[in-house]
Amino acid sequence: MFDDIRPYRDDEVAAVIEKLINQQGLQASIASLKMPGLYQALPSIARLIVKWSLKLQAKKFHSIDEIQIEVAKYLHHLIKKSTAGFSFSGVDKFDNTKPALFISNHRDIVLDVALVNLALYKSGMSTVEAAVGDNLLHQPWVADLMRINKSFIVKRNAENKRAMLNASKQLSAYIHDTVANRQQNIWIAQREGRAKDGIDKTNSALISMLLLNKNKQTPIAEYLKEINIVPVSISYEFDPCDRDKAIELAERDATGSYQKQEGEDLQSITQGLIGQKGQVHIEFCQPIQGEYADSKAIAAAIDKEIISNYKLYDSNLVAHAKLNQCETDSPTLGLLNKRMDNLTPEQRTWLLTMYANPVIAKKTL
Repeated sequence: MFDDIRPYRDDEVAAVIEKLINQQGLQASIASLKMPGLYQALPSIARLIVKWSLKLQAKKFHSIDEIQIEVAKYLHHLIKKSTAGFSFSGVDKFDNTKPALFISNHRDIVLDVALVNLALYKSGMSTVEAAVGDNLLHQPWVADLMRINKSFIVKRNAENKRAMLNASKQLSAYIHDTVANRQQNIWIAQREGRAKDGIDKTNSALISMLLLNKNKQTPIAEYLKEINIVPVSISYEFDPCDRDKAIELAERDATGSYQKQEGEDLQSITQGLIGQKGQVHIEFCQPIQGEYADSKAIAAAIDKEIISNYKLYDSNLVAHAKLNQCETDSPTLGLLNKRMDNLTPEQRTWLLTMYANPVIAKKTL
């Protein structure tokens, strides 16, 4: 019933790894990151080196947990290099002996869920199965890579409305089965696509999807208890992709659309992972329990938790002050100005706006 969307299992690891090792696309991606000079001069040699390196490393992986432990090591290293500090709190707000459906705001394609996982791992809890949209999986090997690392597929490119409804029903059933029956944590973003403008709003259609699997006779309160929604608020001091997002937002504002370049998603993933983020904080919020009128009411409750627990940094406060033409002598102003070098006035306004919007959201709670 779920074989086309679920993560891979332990007994599938060896075959999937063997398949991945032989994928030229994966070899090229790693080579371009790890040895850009050699890859540019001698791409076939660089790919061959990567292939043999992957073969050596693959010998130690026999289960999903072993892969996750290796990913956790890489994350520790990455966070030390790309942040000025990572903190988390709020794990005492929910019963961590029960599996949860973590719903977070969405700023970074890969790092959001990676940080949630790291916080859970450090707290002695099991990591999540993570939702990933099929719009990011243009190559089959990318889907394999995600599914071997506890990701499940969200179908967003269904052919028609009926196919889309069937895909939503399948996803709803999968999420309920995973949390309520298989006792496994899940993570999903509060809406499709990143909040490029800094406005963190839960799409009520996401909640409607979650409720599709609910029996009509089952009260909403009872179903919410079964899927155990725990909102998560993720705060970045700086967004490594802020310039690119500002350029995109300005173009959308001016023309009504924005055309992605080939490889832009992969570039955003890479930049989000390795780019400097300053301080990063994760706050686990109060679970969403009780009776609600509908999916919009549940979405509003999630929004309230995420926004009220969002950590405001100087980058947010200074951007808000600058947009409102208020004086500020914070050294962060210089850092923001540097990030806006060579941007047009419209792009600069959008960059400041994405940092200022969390301040506005808190004021209007």
